[in-house]
Amino acid sequence: MLEFKYDTQLLIDGDNIDEDVVNRYFREHFAGDSLLVLGDEQTVKIHFHTNEPWKVLEYCASLGEIYDIVVEDMDRQSRGLKG
Repeated sequence: MLEFKYDTQLLIDGDNIDEDVVNRYFREHFAGDSLLVLGDEQTVKIHFHTNEPWKVLEYCASLGEIYDIVVEDMDRQSRGLKG
């Protein structure tokens, strides 16, 4: 069993997004692992394993327009089921 079962990935389009601020917010407010925050001031890619992807989506939506959203259940995938 995985500690954090949802692989959450998305893109954010916004103005003046600071990767370091986003990274720090994730580490201080969300339980999870495998965090990647990459991009520039207008577009940022997020990758994060968590048990509460809806909280991640809510925060990211506050930064700009979110799209290309993928939330996969890695526990189901590990059992050979669709994630």
